[in-house]
Amino acid sequence: MLAGYQEDLAYIHDVGFGAFSSESAPGLLEILHQKGINKGLVVDLGCGSGIWAKALTQAGYDVLGIDISDAFLDLARKKAPKANFQKASFLRVTLPKCDAVTSIGECLNYQFDQHSLGEIQKLFAHIYESLKPGGVFIFDIAEPGYVSGMNPQKTYYQGQDWAILLEKEEDQKTHQLTRKMTIFREIGNLYRRSEELHRVQLYKGSDILPELQRVGFQVRVIHGYGEFKFSQAQVGFIATKA
Repeated sequence: MLAGYQEDLAYIHDVGFGAFSSESAPGLLEILHQKGINKGLVVDLGCGSGIWAKALTQAGYDVLGIDISDAFLDLARKKAPKANFQKASFLRVTLPKCDAVTSIGECLNYQFDQHSLGEIQKLFAHIYESLKPGGVFIFDIAEPGYVSGMNPQKTYYQGQDWAILLEKEEDQKTHQLTRKMTIFREIGNLYRRSEELHRVQLYKGSDILPELQRVGFQVRVIHGYGEFKFSQAQVGFIATKA
């Protein structure tokens, strides 16, 4: 099991890259309402710093957030104190009976716990069994073609008290995306430096769709959550248990 999202990167992801979760929240809530799920337990796989969990609790839902990062869970417990959180790999955790499962921000692609499409299929079956009749599984993935133009691609991001040097490289044969990050966070009068390496397995939406259908889901492919639209090489799914 690989380490990921240590203290400084978790902090930076929360303050600098939380827009995906916050801007997705209204559309996600609308999907739940359209499915007649106005209350009950929502399990959020890869809950991160708890931005979506907070929106769910504010809307009156019970929430169980699951993440592999201690640093993310520390932030999430502060941000969404009404939610419950658990440290676990989403591939290994035993899910409770619930009304909905979500996994937003390409969480299923991350290789912190080495997995294959076959293990993702087992996860889909476990989620299906855990959902109550009429329950819904809402998630998005990153697809091949994620890195456009130059490969590898180097980018620089900076905030008030942090900076990141990011190098992204996509293997066209294995469809694996590698993110190398050099992280700087201001601590007192100095900047603390750290490094993280993330591996992301890119899946074709056309491969994921039949896997969902195989376990019994009725599936709709989406390209955003409400007014919030995905970027290139991202696709989402609304999978309903009949």
